[in-house]
Amino acid sequence: MRSIPAGLMAAILLAAAAAHAQAPAAPAFAPPNTTAAGVRSMAANCAACHGTQGKAAPGASVPGLAGRPTEATVQAMKDFRDGKRPATVMHQIAKGYSDAEVAAMAEYFARQP
Repeated sequence: MRSIPAGLMAAILLAAAAAHAQAPAAPAFAPPNTTAAGVRSMAANCAACHGTQGKAAPGASVPGLAGRPTEATVQAMKDFRDGKRPATVMHQIAKGYSDAEVAAMAEYFARQP
């Protein structure tokens, strides 16, 4: 009977150990970034449809968000996220924000003239 060289045996044992090793834990999601800079950055994502700083272009089919009451924006985002309000893309976009982020952005837009 042939013996397995020590180096090959070590490689086999290492490969077997690696195959049975526990997978690393999934990374935790980052906490909401509700700093002033974080909120401005999130709000900038809205500009393509709702206008810069929430000021929609004249005649736009999508409403502006500037000056809108905080509670109205929060409720609209929750309704989009929960499928209670019809939308083309807002239902998907709303799912990407936590309640804290939605509230912070709603407050940001409410303060815009």
